[in-house]
Amino acid sequence: MGRRTRPLVAGLIPAAAFACAAGLGPGPIQAQTQFRTESHPWLQVQLPAPPTGANKPADREKLLDALKAAPDEATAAAIEARLRQMWLEAGSPAVTLLMSRGLRAMQSGQPEAAIAAFDDALVLDPDLVAAYHQRALARFRAGDSTGAIRDIQEVLRREPRNFAALRSLSDIAAAREDWKGAYAAWQKLLEVDPETPGGRTRLQDLKRRALGEEA
Repeated sequence: MGRRTRPLVAGLIPAAAFACAAGLGPGPIQAQTQFRTESHPWLQVQLPAPPTGANKPADREKLLDALKAAPDEATAAAIEARLRQMWLEAGSPAVTLLMSRGLRAMQSGQPEAAIAAFDDALVLDPDLVAAYHQRALARFRAGDSTGAIRDIQEVLRREPRNFAALRSLSDIAAAREDWKGAYAAWQKLLEVDPETPGGRTRLQDLKRRALGEEA
């Protein structure tokens, strides 16, 4: 059994708005360098494309409704991709430019520069969920797990159905070997995105790790 850590996320999941920022566990992750994002594609960054059509809150709400009703994983994957893109494109042209700058810094292995760009984006648009989420990933890669969780809380306070943030929450917990927290976050993800690709297999793996039960 690997090194045990203090649970970071499990107690956060039942909170209606993930509003409590206290008790988030220890500081920078010691095993950060061993966490491979290629094993977790939802933690990989994506540069925003030029805006394509309508991108209003009502449009995103409709897609989130469609995501929950998706009949299979292929449909869910397509809806997920569109929602991610819409969240990235939701800001003004100036904000989108800053987001692109931050994502390029992330791809170049410069999380501190990425954090600065996402900070600037949030100065211009304090409610942009994509900026909070991407800054969470940058902070996590920089070793600031507490700051990462705080940013994910901000995402989920504004959009409780943000499946991408719930994925990240689960993976941050898993990277810390907080299996109960990872399992709870993944359960929450499946409530909003039941057909997410590989979702049930991942749930069984996390359940086994968290509860010691066979998948």
